[in-house]
Amino acid sequence: MHRLTRLESLFTDTPVYFITTCTEKRRHLLDNDATHQVFRRFCTDARERGALVGKYVLMPDHLHLFVCIPPGEMRIAAWMKSLKNSLSKHWRETGIEAPHWQKGYFDHLIRSDESHADKWRYVRDNPVRAGLVERPEDWLYAGRILPDVGF
Repeated sequence: MHRLTRLESLFTDTPVYFITTCTEKRRHLLDNDATHQVFRRFCTDARERGALVGKYVLMPDHLHLFVCIPPGEMRIAAWMKSLKNSLSKHWRETGIEAPHWQKGYFDHLIRSDESHADKWRYVRDNPVRAGLVERPEDWLYAGRILPDVGF
């Protein structure tokens, strides 16, 4: 009989999630300096509410990020709703009509360093695969919010 391989432990510290969410009808709303600034401010301020944001990439019509929310703090769903509301408020103030976001988001619990490295390579190279830049480091709408976290 074939036995399924089990992880020794799901995670040893606070869980890290890989999140992806898309704009409504894949509208190109995310790849501009003003939106990038609002996103970075929200994610930096999130530390005060218990969320730690590491690396991210804003594509024209979707975003990827790594976030850690300790158990007992805000739930991922509430945090994502708050992030989307913050960016939507910015867009409404600049005259961009709603709807801005597809419903929901995709989340993946990072279970190993290998999983994190695989996800990050995919995210980092996304602008290159999309033909937006020649090298990942040339994409202006990517980075790391908290340099002291390992994700």
